[in-house]
Amino acid sequence: MLRCWRGTEDFLDLEQWLTGCKVLHEKAKLGTLTGMEEQDYKARRGDIARAMLAAQDLMRPPGQHRRQSLRVARAIQVELESRGRKERLTTFDISMGGFSAPMASAPLPGELLTATLQFPGMAPLVTQARVVGSMAQTGFVRVSFAFGNLEGLAAEQLEFAIFDMVLGQFGAQLPSVPPHPD
Repeated sequence: MLRCWRGTEDFLDLEQWLTGCKVLHEKAKLGTLTGMEEQDYKARRGDIARAMLAAQDLMRPPGQHRRQSLRVARAIQVELESRGRKERLTTFDISMGGFSAPMASAPLPGELLTATLQFPGMAPLVTQARVVGSMAQTGFVRVSFAFGNLEGLAAEQLEFAIFDMVLGQFGAQLPSVPPHPD
């Protein structure tokens, strides 16, 4: 049995702790967290992000730079727009720093585009994305984009969506959370 400890709390079974995260996350989706629950939720969200980022760092090839933010492999619909270009993509992965996606041809390095990300069950997130890299693969080009300055509600929406995807990876192992009584 895996056990975890957080601050002054007693030791918890990891499954219980993750189930608690899921319950708090569902309450956050509904906007029903109390002040103390919100503090606990944000702390747990940070704990999971740091643990997963450390795990991703362990799998980093030698010579590659350390990742600054948690990356999640997930297919998210993105619409890219710039002068003369409008294209729908599906991401390979996404992080607070940006995303990568396959394209038929890469935009120019450094090109700034408007990206509209459609997360399931959420309002679209519209932000700027700059081309920061590309790598030719068989039949497509893998293009990496960095987000512009995400602040306030946009940054919170992206962080929330990423955490939702992370918890979804644990979803099969966790009991379902009963619906909120209305």
